[in-house]
Amino acid sequence: MRSFEFPVDRSHAHSVNETFADVRRLRAASIVTALLFAGLAAWLFLLAHPWSYILGTVIALVAATSLWMAFWAPRKVGTVEDMYAKGALVPAVVAEVRPRGATLLALVDVAKPSADRPHYVLVTRSVRSLPGHSIDRVGERVPSVAVLADRNTRSTADTWQMVSPMPIAWGTADARVLRRATDSIGGEEWNLLAKSIPLAPKVLAAENQQLPVAPGDLPGYLLD
Repeated sequence: MRSFEFPVDRSHAHSVNETFADVRRLRAASIVTALLFAGLAAWLFLLAHPWSYILGTVIALVAATSLWMAFWAPRKVGTVEDMYAKGALVPAVVAEVRPRGATLLALVDVAKPSADRPHYVLVTRSVRSLPGHSIDRVGERVPSVAVLADRNTRSTADTWQMVSPMPIAWGTADARVLRRATDSIGGEEWNLLAKSIPLAPKVLAAENQQLPVAPGDLPGYLLD
């Protein structure tokens, strides 16, 4: 794994990092859902009918699950420092400019440690802002880290089911760090992404929204 160390600016990250904004929205939605279902369960118990007790118990379990999700999600994600430290440094480019943001195209190895070989794919991510970058310029280089996960703990596949590039620019406003991160990624990888920009729309239709890259199209050093 290609790691990249830099001092994370926590205040900057918490104000612009959209990964953590997504977690905050999920947490808020889970709490609201838990409260609504808890209120409905209480009303059903007050009806004091056999059927209402059964239905109330089921809904109470749903409320408890939603509340658990509200506290589990932030702990699962970890701190912003953890995410940048654990994620591999990957190249991403602006593939599409939209009225309220852009679409990033990234090259990521989604192979798990148990896999016997790398498994490179193209993935996309919609972003609303990219401080330190020209978000309105297709081809803009955006060094990122790969955030990898499975949808459930029962997966036995050798590749991660979920992957998302998280820009270094969401962790620091230091232009020198962004240049160092960009230079740490091989030029062949940047060129491959630039040529692959027209493939960005196909990513959404691919399995797990990951478009495999043929080994012959990859720089040789990525396959070692």
